[in-house]
Amino acid sequence: MINAETVFWAMLGGFIPALFWLWFWLREDTIHPEPRGLIVLAFFAGMIAAPLALPLEKYVSSQGLGNGLTFLFWALIEESLKFGAAYVSALKKKNMNEPVNALIYLITAALGFSAIENTFFLMQPLAAGNIVETLLTGNLRFIGASLLHTVSSAMVGLFIALAFYRSEKVKKLYILYGLFFAIILHTLFNFFIIEGNNTFMVFAGVWMAVIVLMVFFEKVKSIRPSKTKLVLKTQ
Repeated sequence: MINAETVFWAMLGGFIPALFWLWFWLREDTIHPEPRGLIVLAFFAGMIAAPLALPLEKYVSSQGLGNGLTFLFWALIEESLKFGAAYVSALKKKNMNEPVNALIYLITAALGFSAIENTFFLMQPLAAGNIVETLLTGNLRFIGASLLHTVSSAMVGLFIALAFYRSEKVKKLYILYGLFFAIILHTLFNFFIIEGNNTFMVFAGVWMAVIVLMVFFEKVKSIRPSKTKLVLKTQ
């Protein structure tokens, strides 16, 4: 039975992992930290985007497209909504004044999305009084799905950062590149988690992606404008 207590514990279990990862990634931008108001706004926008995905994904599921196409459209919906949340809340603001900001705001919106999605996933086992399943679900989403949302959205942010000092046409093209790769990554994660038999390998792949993301974070911080092209300042 879903009641106020169930909702409270589900939200607690959903938000703690998201807020932990938000704290972790914000530490990567300590030199010129983003305004806390915009961080909160981007996180909240991501929260709003999550329930918007539900009816769209339900509609896709009802079309009998087969698992492959269903997973692809699910990923398209979620990645588009997360990008939209980040764009409306922060990316078009004047504070978007350095390449690393794109990564920060995309990750923040993704974690807001993840917090609500985690809450939804925890609601059912909690309502059924299944504590073991609740703990297992929460832990798996902490080390898996939450990071997947982070990495996939960060991929879009990375492409935006790489085109930060380029023309508007190139910027739009790079956004499409970022969304394309984010959707492919998200689709593969869904496919191998749901259809595959080796959850450990999938999660290990996500953690490897996190390590790669941390390396690129440092590279993005060194991006500087050039009269003719984008350059990376040598370390």
